[in-house]
Amino acid sequence: MLNLIAVNAILAISLNLIYGFTGMFSLAHAGFMAIGAYVTAILILPAAQKEMMYILEPMMWPFSVMHAPFFIAVVAGGLVAALVGLLMALPCLKLGGDYLGIATLGFGEIIRVLFTNMTPVTNGALGLKGIPAYANLGWNYFWCVLTFYVIVKLLSSNFGNTLRAVRDDEVAAKAMGINTFRTKTISFVIGAFFAGVGGALMGSLITTIDPKMFNFQLTFNILMFVVVGGLGSITGSLIGTVVITVLLEWLRFVEDSITIFSWEFAGVPGMRMLIFSLLLLFIILYRREGIIGGYEFSWDSAARLTKRIFRGKGARANG
Repeated sequence: MLNLIAVNAILAISLNLIYGFTGMFSLAHAGFMAIGAYVTAILILPAAQKEMMYILEPMMWPFSVMHAPFFIAVVAGGLVAALVGLLMALPCLKLGGDYLGIATLGFGEIIRVLFTNMTPVTNGALGLKGIPAYANLGWNYFWCVLTFYVIVKLLSSNFGNTLRAVRDDEVAAKAMGINTFRTKTISFVIGAFFAGVGGALMGSLITTIDPKMFNFQLTFNILMFVVVGGLGSITGSLIGTVVITVLLEWLRFVEDSITIFSWEFAGVPGMRMLIFSLLLLFIILYRREGIIGGYEFSWDSAARLTKRIFRGKGARANG
């Protein structure tokens, strides 16, 4: 559970950078995750294991002999995802709103279909199994903390202010001389890099990947982390990730059969996602800003809250 929370936090923070802080409604995260997962898996799998695994078609050279340490492989997965994100951004970021969402969703499906049919590289629909489980608690939280640090530093800089200006009013930002296309492209590429890193860690964590994993439901889950926590809040992304990840695991029982005394009730497949769809609808209608809204945790705000609590207790005691 702790490993899953760390990986999901990376994905949520990276999507919040794109959607919450820059205002680009992107549904491409599953595609970037697939790229990161496959690149990393191919680089860390031993050559002998690749030879045995590719039974439909032999693995294409030079992928069959490529090998790299885990850290290098994860970085490579992120960089390839970022490169693909850049190539995708050039035509797609000229769109806006729902049109951008549709275009990025189509990109995710294209990646999934390509990986299903690129058998000499990805092993097709069979996927990759027996991936070395290097993504332990240490590695996952190292990348989670690094992602958090980089994004927070980025948002605290002048570039972060530029991102918010583009999000709040792109026309006004252009009038101020901001190159909005360049700003959105940089944000999109950085988000794609960390989505690729998240996919790389996910693949090594579960030790098996196939194209069917990287579908729209995966992107929907990441979107839930961000929306529930609060768009435009890194703190919200972390809280939303913890809440939704725990609920996703805890609610598995609704899809399994349950025996109460002598009665057995059959589980309902897909009930978890129905519950989460209703939760998302409720949040959009009644708590659009999410749990945190646009607020961020800081030691100053925590100190003020603590003083307020103790001040209230003191007043009640005196009264």
